[in-house]
Amino acid sequence: MADRILPRPGSSRRQFLVASASSLAAPALAETLTAEPARAQAADPRAPLGMTLNINGRDRRVALDARTTLLDALREHLALTGTKKGCDHGQCGACTVLLDGRRLNACLTLAVMKDGAEVTTIEGLAQGSMLHALQQAFIEHDAFQCGYCTPGQICSAAGLIAEGRARTPDEIRELMSGNICRCGAYPNILAAIEQVLAGQRDQTEAPR
Repeated sequence: MADRILPRPGSSRRQFLVASASSLAAPALAETLTAEPARAQAADPRAPLGMTLNINGRDRRVALDARTTLLDALREHLALTGTKKGCDHGQCGACTVLLDGRRLNACLTLAVMKDGAEVTTIEGLAQGSMLHALQQAFIEHDAFQCGYCTPGQICSAAGLIAEGRARTPDEIRELMSGNICRCGAYPNILAAIEQVLAGQRDQTEAPR
């Protein structure tokens, strides 16, 4: 049986009720005050979170602020600066990478959301000293001027070709419209992509 709280001699009923309420509330208040710092620490978004990203075929273990974008993780923490930061709002396409083979704006994606995913950047397209077909085509068609948007253009084009939906120049233009070239090299970019698409069709249609 719980101990009874008895009134002090000479105390009023009001004083007795106040004292009783205070004594009952004290343990709960102490528990709340003790738990608050622990909850605040656990909820701190700045606390690094461990994660594994498969970048260009290699597992990379990193500890990042939960608010870190995939773009900043690549550039600032993994030294893969080929992926460019342009608008940082998903409007220019300079940060395009391939996530599990699909095109993605890295500036709009939190790195922690892609724990375990396979990410391919411009650095991972070539096979050793052999350039990817799109990289070679961009060189042959002079499909760049300043080159800042080029990594995103090439990664986006690789994703577009893998999707298999673009077969005409107009379809290529439409599906590449999320990648902006401020230098205006669009005709050359289109020619480079068309060359790679034509090469793939020739390989597919060649007799075996």
